[in-house]
Amino acid sequence: MMDVSQPTTGHDARSLTTRIRRGVWRTGKSLRQHLLPHPVAQHVFVAGMQRSGTNLLMDVLDANVGTQVFHETDPRAFERYEMRDLAVIQQLVQACPAPVFVIKALCELDRIKVLMETFSPAKTLWAVRDWRDSVSSAIKSFSGFVLQWHRLANGYANDWRGRGMSLATRELLAGLYHADASEAEGAAVMWFYRNVLFFEQQLAANENVLVVFYEDLVQHPMREVAAVYEFLGLQGFNGGIARRIHARSVKHRSPPDISPAVVALCDELLERFVALRQRAGQ
Repeated sequence: MMDVSQPTTGHDARSLTTRIRRGVWRTGKSLRQHLLPHPVAQHVFVAGMQRSGTNLLMDVLDANVGTQVFHETDPRAFERYEMRDLAVIQQLVQACPAPVFVIKALCELDRIKVLMETFSPAKTLWAVRDWRDSVSSAIKSFSGFVLQWHRLANGYANDWRGRGMSLATRELLAGLYHADASEAEGAAVMWFYRNVLFFEQQLAANENVLVVFYEDLVQHPMREVAAVYEFLGLQGFNGGIARRIHARSVKHRSPPDISPAVVALCDELLERFVALRQRAGQ
């Protein structure tokens, strides 16, 4: 049987000492919450394309005494990285001893609007990373991008990658596909079709959704984490929480073997996200 008693965090590349210290913190926090439980007053979804900084966001949210966080590696809430049925998530919410329930939603990008309506009140943090650095990171960890591109372009949308994909996006993928595409180009295409769901769900106009840029988060952690805490109404922000984030690679160099059409496609979508930041005066 699956052990549902213990939380599981996402991948942590930090030192053993740091991981032990964080583990002790989480255990102590959980004990305090169960001794003095509070009903859930806010649901938070941490969304975005893989390799875009969602683990960083989860880390700084886990640092708050008022949160309970569920990573996509947590068997209580996920199976093979996909969120379990909403009835299961509702049970976790009902059993949550903390006032803020936080859960990853990477494979569920097409369902953010529905999830927020189902678990109200809710807010979403959508992490965005420059597609060039995201691609460079993704191809080091994953493979099969071109195969998935081919399947989606031919209408095979039987998993989370194609769920919720618009006809316009599918036709675009079909028009761009070529058999000799590189894995980097396939990863860039995936960056596009996963992030375009943000605009297709009209989340840009939703005041309960905040776009968090990976580059801002790692280069200005004090400012960005404070803004996240303020957006979510979390108390207890301090410099130690922001210092959980260490400088990461921000290169903005295009990986090789990506067609000009795909470069233009990703650049245009990234500019749409950047325009949101500029409109907000960030």
